[in-house]
Amino acid sequence: MYAIIESGGKQYKVQEGDILFLEKLSQEQGESVIFDRVVAVQKDDNMNVGAPYVSNATVSGKVLGQGKDKKIIVFKYKPKKGYRKKQGHRQPHTKVQIEKINA
Repeated sequence: MYAIIESGGKQYKVQEGDILFLEKLSQEQGESVIFDRVVAVQKDDNMNVGAPYVSNATVSGKVLGQGKDKKIIVFKYKPKKGYRKKQGHRQPHTKVQIEKINA
């Protein structure tokens, strides 16, 4: 059994017990989170696809922690003009463990 959920503008294929790194959520460590934007659910051999979301389907998870990704460098450069701009960015994320798929 798996589900496809939408969070932070991205879609994730999840199963019970999976650990995901999602865009930052407002919940703190140890709190539970419920994803109600379920795009599709596959149970046994039936695939239930929503339009756009499956009604009465939720996925529950537990927040394991908050953190930041590795730093990426954004470097802008224009040749022969003396323009150089170097900037770093670390995207915040939330680590979530999927506990239950309710469909």
